[in-house]
Amino acid sequence: MAETREKLFDQFPPVSTETWKDKVVADLKGADFDKKLVWRTNEGFNVQPMYRAEDIKDFKTTDSLPGEFPYVRGTRTDNEWYIRQNVVVEDVAAANAKATDLLKKGVTSFGFKVKEALSAEDMGKLLAGIDLEKTEINFESCPRNAVETTKALVKYLESAGKAEVFKGSVKFDPFVRLLKHGLDFKGDLEAIAKELVAVAAPVKGLRLFTVDSVMLSDSGAYIAQELGMALAWGNEWMAQLTNAGVPVDEAAKRIKFNMGITSNYFMEIAKFRAARMLWAQIVKQYKPECDCACKMMIHAATTKFNQTIFDAYVNLLRTQTEAMSAALAGVDSMTVTPFDAQYKNPDDFSERLARNQQLLLKEESHLDKITDPAGGSYYVETLTLSIAEVAWKLFIEIEDKGGFYAAAKEGWIQEQIIESSKKRHTDVARRKESLLGTNQFPNFNEVAGDKIELDGCCKCGCGHHAEEEQGAVASIPTTRAASDFEALRLATEKSGKRPKVFMLTIGNLAMRLARSQFSSNFFACAGYEIIDNLGFATVEEGMNAAMDKKADIVVLCSSDDEYAVYAPEAYKLLAGRAEFVVAGAPACMEDLKAAGIENFIHVRSNVLETLQAFNAKLLK
Repeated sequence: MAETREKLFDQFPPVSTETWKDKVVADLKGADFDKKLVWRTNEGFNVQPMYRAEDIKDFKTTDSLPGEFPYVRGTRTDNEWYIRQNVVVEDVAAANAKATDLLKKGVTSFGFKVKEALSAEDMGKLLAGIDLEKTEINFESCPRNAVETTKALVKYLESAGKAEVFKGSVKFDPFVRLLKHGLDFKGDLEAIAKELVAVAAPVKGLRLFTVDSVMLSDSGAYIAQELGMALAWGNEWMAQLTNAGVPVDEAAKRIKFNMGITSNYFMEIAKFRAARMLWAQIVKQYKPECDCACKMMIHAATTKFNQTIFDAYVNLLRTQTEAMSAALAGVDSMTVTPFDAQYKNPDDFSERLARNQQLLLKEESHLDKITDPAGGSYYVETLTLSIAEVAWKLFIEIEDKGGFYAAAKEGWIQEQIIESSKKRHTDVARRKESLLGTNQFPNFNEVAGDKIELDGCCKCGCGHHAEEEQGAVASIPTTRAASDFEALRLATEKSGKRPKVFMLTIGNLAMRLARSQFSSNFFACAGYEIIDNLGFATVEEGMNAAMDKKADIVVLCSSDDEYAVYAPEAYKLLAGRAEFVVAGAPACMEDLKAAGIENFIHVRSNVLETLQAFNAKLLK
């Protein structure tokens, strides 16, 4: 067989990168290769359209195996991850009933959200019927309850003889208040951390100190930005714990990373691979007794930043690709955010879909059967090191500021996230970042105001919630990428008036159809009624049809060459009876503006600002 394979390959002589590029350049017919095919990431590095073996020949990251330091290929030799579902604990018996039922539906990890610390007795009731050898248990509560929750959990586990098999966490996250509200943690952080370690000593599988960078992802952080800050956050815990006298290995094994997953598929795969590698290097500098202390424990959650209220089922597409990238990257556990979580408390249907999204990846796609399938990919290996380099620079910058805690108290961390969020909102407004169903290809006739049920979720869709008093430093944003467009569209709903947009299509067939489709999608983003047409023989015929339909906006859709004649005629015939818009940016634009035509929409338009201006005129 080897001989046959050799003969087969002899028929295909090696082709150099230069030869491939020459072929591509020829096919581009004079277009610039770099401008046409090379794209620059938000992280600040370029991505090529093709990669070859020579691009990774000097990479040391390709030498290791799964389960080997520095764990770029995974901390395990398998790819089995926990499927987590969150359960709100208001009544212990009801929460237990729900949890035990979910065990039959594929859930292998729980995130119990408790408002107050539970007693050891309540712990027993809550965990009754749950096989702790097969199920991961996590508790989320206010930081002030962490010690009492840990005491109760440890007491129960020891009494039940489950301390040795337990796997899970109690979330102690004192930096959340600082990041979200600008308010510092009240208490002796080092003393509490030391006490938590002492209390948890009998339960080796209990993680306590959370790096909650998923909240940065939810606020609009870029991928490398989230990673760099997560590393600094984790290092803050290492410094706090070792300064308190906790042994290095013990400290590292008590830290857990909760990270977000965005829809940038390959970049997210690379992010998690880079995260394990860089964290291993950080812990290694503390000189642990065992390299196993350098393993990064990652829980991943699909981001909320790109979720939408309108066309909410598209959220399923987003979270499915996100979950797939995290699974391929080898995370330890995962939560898929239900598609309707941004406007209501998820119900049985949406929770079932969220669970099944992970089950599909396991039971039908078998992603749990292969470890690090992206390993060796020229593209992913290059992305891994590129993201690692950018994230490491940010990590060093934060360390130079005194570490994560000092930078957060100064408000520097929050300011970086605010800038990223602003940039991403602007990109969404200009459609440089697409949100299918919101700023691109919206469902023309959908209404959503009545389906918003969450208390504190304002009807304007801006994403603001009632918050506690803000502190002296900035807080990270809470608005999703879609929030501005949702506010726009909900304002249209609330007004009781739905402006009519009439497509006056004339002239060149290909151009009028393309521009009417572009314009229809453009104005549908504000919830306007779209009246499209196949075409008119004359401008006068089209304008009469528009007036018969009582149009509020008339959009002239034709070719650039024909606008010089059609646009002035249409504008004159309209005579101010409706808003007039030209679809495109023709060379004669300045002449048309001189004739009084003000509105032009095209691919460089700020869609949000344009539609906000129309709302201000039409919804009075």
